[in-house]
Amino acid sequence: MKTRRILLLLGSILLFKGNVSCQYAPAAGLPGSDAISASDARFGEWATGCTLQRGWQDIAQPSLGFTTVGDENSPLGRANENGVVSLGDGGIATLTFANPIFNGDGFDFAVFENAFPTDDSGRAFLEFAFVEVSSDGNHFVRFPAVSHIQDTAQLAMVGIDCSLVNNLAGKYVSGYGTPFDLEELKNAPGLDVNHITHVRIIDVVGAILPQYATYDSEGNKVNDPYPTAFPSGGFDLDAVGVIHSMGVSDVNTVPLATAWQMLPNPSNAGVVHIHSSANQTQTIAISDINGRLLRQETINSSDYLLNTRLLAPGVYFVTLFTNEGRGTQKLMVQ
Repeated sequence: MKTRRILLLLGSILLFKGNVSCQYAPAAGLPGSDAISASDARFGEWATGCTLQRGWQDIAQPSLGFTTVGDENSPLGRANENGVVSLGDGGIATLTFANPIFNGDGFDFAVFENAFPTDDSGRAFLEFAFVEVSSDGNHFVRFPAVSHIQDTAQLAMVGIDCSLVNNLAGKYVSGYGTPFDLEELKNAPGLDVNHITHVRIIDVVGAILPQYATYDSEGNKVNDPYPTAFPSGGFDLDAVGVIHSMGVSDVNTVPLATAWQMLPNPSNAGVVHIHSSANQTQTIAISDINGRLLRQETINSSDYLLNTRLLAPGVYFVTLFTNEGRGTQKLMVQ
């Protein structure tokens, strides 16, 4: 690892294509960055299951075999706790969760990698991956990734300006997740963005040779350090944290500092009054006993009237999301 860091410091200057006006969010800690810290209170759940398809140490030299660092348990739980699993060239990890992810207000989940900085300007040794989601475990839809990194000279042990890429996991250094917003995929055929059950991470083979290259949504080759022909090569998946989860219990709920209440509860009047003392934009989500999201609304008021006339008698879960956190309460409809 020390040798890699020394080589990075001696690496060539990264060139990019396109106008700087096309740049995206910058590195963690810089103004305008959308990086999310692993300790952010918005993360209420983390991946609980993983299936792994290893990639090559070097796709051009299959005789070297597959990567070996980490296993299917490594990306489970919180970031920075269980190590990483190295996907290798073109490797795939498919993550599952205790409860489905839904399309809430803003970012819905984030992917963590173990990248490290190479200088004080925000450049880092970055290895990228595509991100896909599914609501049935069979049909996957990819987030529209974009790379404005030059694709005429192969990157090796150099620092990368992360503001040149968007919707590629691995954009931020270790401890900071790359966030994704399901709102971008809301019109994708065959996908229910309010019931995401699987998140798939696919290593980007950073080679610019046409026979090995991978391409972004604009048809650009995605250029990242290649080859990384060692057991920890390719995208190193640390964790996937969930911000908007359809949890059916309070176990994974980040408590709200704001008090809130629902009256009457139990309800047989057809309307429930929800009141909170939060003076900010709030999102209210209603799910059934099985965790299926039935309704979600964003409001700018401390009071909300929930129409329960269309709900069959039974137990439901009402979750209130604010910038402070979130809280879930049971609602009995009679």
